Amino acid sequence: MITLAPAALERVRSYLAADPGKAGLRFGVHRTGCSGWGYRIEMADAAAPGDHDFAQQGVHVLVDADSLALVDGTEIDFVKQGLNEQFVFRNPNVKGECGCGESFTTDADRAG
Repeated sequence: MITLAPAALERVRSYLAADPGKAGLRFGVHRTGCSGWGYRIEMADAAAPGDHDFAQQGVHVLVDADSLALVDGTEIDFVKQGLNEQFVFRNPNVKGECGCGESFTTDADRAG
């Protein structure tokens, strides 16, 4: 299950209001960085075959099947610090992160 904290829910709603043709938020991972996995987040045009759809108060978060095992249980938040604002991820599957914060690893990666 993927959940949106209140600030993230409001931010995604604002994106959807600005572009009502979008289906929701696409969330997943891709190979990158020194630890192996980085988050990918963007507005989705439509659900793709095999997507898991996590709806929360009318907002859809779409996760591809390959990413789900690595992000299941994640809470997505949106934080503002000074002039900076960004999505942050509270992912219970993360077991290590690289020093620069670009990527993460899981127990499954460590076993391999």
